[in-house]
Amino acid sequence: MLDFFQMIVSGIAVGSSYALMALAMVIIYKTSEVVNFAQGEMALASSYFTFMVLERYGFSFITAFISAFLFALLLGIVLEFAILRRAKEPNLLGLIIITIGLEFVLLGFVSWKFGADQQIFPFPISPYDSISIGGAFFSLLELVSLGIAIIIMIFLFVFYRYSKLGMAMKATQQNQVAARIMGIRTKRIMMLTWGISSMVGCTAGLLVSPVLMEPFMMWDPMLKGFSAAVLGGMTSLPGAVAGAYILGIIENLFGGYISIEFKSIVAFAIIVLVLCVKPSGLFARHYVKKV
Repeated sequence: MLDFFQMIVSGIAVGSSYALMALAMVIIYKTSEVVNFAQGEMALASSYFTFMVLERYGFSFITAFISAFLFALLLGIVLEFAILRRAKEPNLLGLIIITIGLEFVLLGFVSWKFGADQQIFPFPISPYDSISIGGAFFSLLELVSLGIAIIIMIFLFVFYRYSKLGMAMKATQQNQVAARIMGIRTKRIMMLTWGISSMVGCTAGLLVSPVLMEPFMMWDPMLKGFSAAVLGGMTSLPGAVAGAYILGIIENLFGGYISIEFKSIVAFAIIVLVLCVKPSGLFARHYVKKV
């Protein structure tokens, strides 16, 4: 029984990094209906920027983190303004392919600039610090990740529900032409959406970096985050978070009771099943556009 409880706890903890990546992808999808496969490498670039500010220039931890979020915001804005917006007569498939190209460009740049060797990220909380509650062990870093994921989810829910900018983002996603007629500057909305999404992804990268910091460190969280978003619903922020924790728990139980070697395939099997049974996800509503 204790082993089962420990696997549940570990699954929830692992699901926190998936949840942050899922939130970042859903933010862009809710506005533009584009799946951003460069999300992981945007977080990677922001994490290595933080590492450079800390290690090479000797800035304080707080200053480095503030500069990391500003860098992530600027990176998202620049990618949308300079690359995606310049695509001529784009369709959804074309924009998705562009994000895949951006993924490998950012990965190549980070590998060239910092090398392929694993780095040690100077995070104030060690990934090996843990506490025991009821016989189950909780990593302090995982608890911090869980708390941050919940706070960001609540903030984004309030932001989309009650702020003018959040409602403008939802209006842009539903109908860009109608939104422009109503006076919403949709191009600015798209730009800010990418910036905000990049900041959320940066948070995930900074929490993954103390455990493993190397150029491919965000591939697994990004793919699992995408799986979680599909499971919960690509248009539902709470659904994406719930999907991330469900995925983390199922993955851990599968690894503990069935096979640790095939643990990673669970996420992709879930994508196939959900898309076949409920294409809109478990917690999202399915809308049909009529012309």
